[in-house]
Amino acid sequence: MDRLTMTDELEAIDDATITKRKIDHTLARFSAAHDELEAEEAKKRERRERLASRPAALLEQTRTALQRVVTTTDAEPAESAEQSSPQTRLQEKKERKTKQAAKAGRIAAAVVAALVFLSIGSAWGAQTWFDAKFNNVASLDEDSADIQDAAGQTGDENFLMVGSDSRDGAAAEDGVGDAESNPGARSDTVMIAHVPADRQRVVMVSFPRDLEISRPECKRWDPATSSYSDKTSPAQKITKLNTAYAVGGPQCVTKVIQQITGMKMNHFVGIDFNGFKSMVDAVQGVTVYNEKPIDDDTLGMVIPQAGEVRISGDQALNYVRARHVKGDPTSDYGRIKRQQAFLGALLKTVMSKDVILDTGKLSGFIDAFAKATFGENLGINQMMTLAKSMKGMGSDKVKFLTVPTTEEANKRGNEVLLQSKSKTLFQALINNTPLEEKAPAPPAGDTETAPTGSAKSSGSKKSGSSG
Repeated sequence: MDRLTMTDELEAIDDATITKRKIDHTLARFSAAHDELEAEEAKKRERRERLASRPAALLEQTRTALQRVVTTTDAEPAESAEQSSPQTRLQEKKERKTKQAAKAGRIAAAVVAALVFLSIGSAWGAQTWFDAKFNNVASLDEDSADIQDAAGQTGDENFLMVGSDSRDGAAAEDGVGDAESNPGARSDTVMIAHVPADRQRVVMVSFPRDLEISRPECKRWDPATSSYSDKTSPAQKITKLNTAYAVGGPQCVTKVIQQITGMKMNHFVGIDFNGFKSMVDAVQGVTVYNEKPIDDDTLGMVIPQAGEVRISGDQALNYVRARHVKGDPTSDYGRIKRQQAFLGALLKTVMSKDVILDTGKLSGFIDAFAKATFGENLGINQMMTLAKSMKGMGSDKVKFLTVPTTEEANKRGNEVLLQSKSKTLFQALINNTPLEEKAPAPPAGDTETAPTGSAKSSGSKKSGSSG
């Protein structure tokens, strides 16, 4: 045989042979790569088929379990009839009812077990979906030098909740103005929800919007984009609390509250009042109790009747906004009391069986809440900690307070903090010690050396309110 026509690796090497070998090697590589891809694709198909078969397998297991329960139970009468002695009709009827009850119980147990098993995956998916809907905004400073005994506060859950009353998207019938006439955003509600590490109580402390503060330097905040700029707002020695959010957003409010309280804020919850009413409508209203009708000079008649009233989203929005209610000289303190009462009523409604067991209501509330909420370190686990803590405790374990002030506006129109009493209150929260009862009223004008004592949970005309 002519050596030049040989096709194995022993043939003579010339240009044609070299080219042929390159072609052979290339084809061999392509073939190997194709085999690898085919093997990988086969593994993927097998994995997909295995995952797809799990729900069907689970349903089949459940069906088999139910059949086993039914078959076993149905077989029992025949078996027992063969082995037992003759019975009276009454005895037979009684035994038949007993066995039917046992059968129903086993079927129910099997169904519940299957539903619980199926819900595990659903719950994880719902939590992931819910957490992803929150608008995360930088808000916290857990390493601040203003925090007192940070180690001692380990395990405490402190939620700083701010109601942002921007007019963006407000309708004319809301009666609150619009973004053009009322630009920016303001924190008309500032509240701390404190849940200590032992989870034995919940204390809600509200701060008047006109509380006089010394505002630190803060980064400028743009509520339209929920972001901070590189520019800063200078410190201001004397100003109102609600300016902190207006100029510096969540971070500035957190700074101010940590300076006042010494507490470590580890959750920030901002709620846009304009989207707030959707949460109420999602659960088909919330029941509140009023001693008399709520008629506001600015918003008009909010609730025309006294007693227990089921209010809709529009009414709820005005209920928590109203601060010029006729017959209520306390103004902002009256509004704080209504806000605290409404928050308790809303949480009670959301955690009720009517909502928890109603998929439509629950998903509607979650969606509305997520759309109207922003902040940091938020999620379904954190919010459920707060909601379950408040739901599972009696009125003696859930306290609604207002930070102690002189209860009289000064010449600048600001509420003045009682330093000694507020220090006592926040030390009790930090150290998880009992809250003291109301102390004797301080002499007029005494804001620094007032007798020690905490804010009160009831009985005060203005600064105390209870849930």
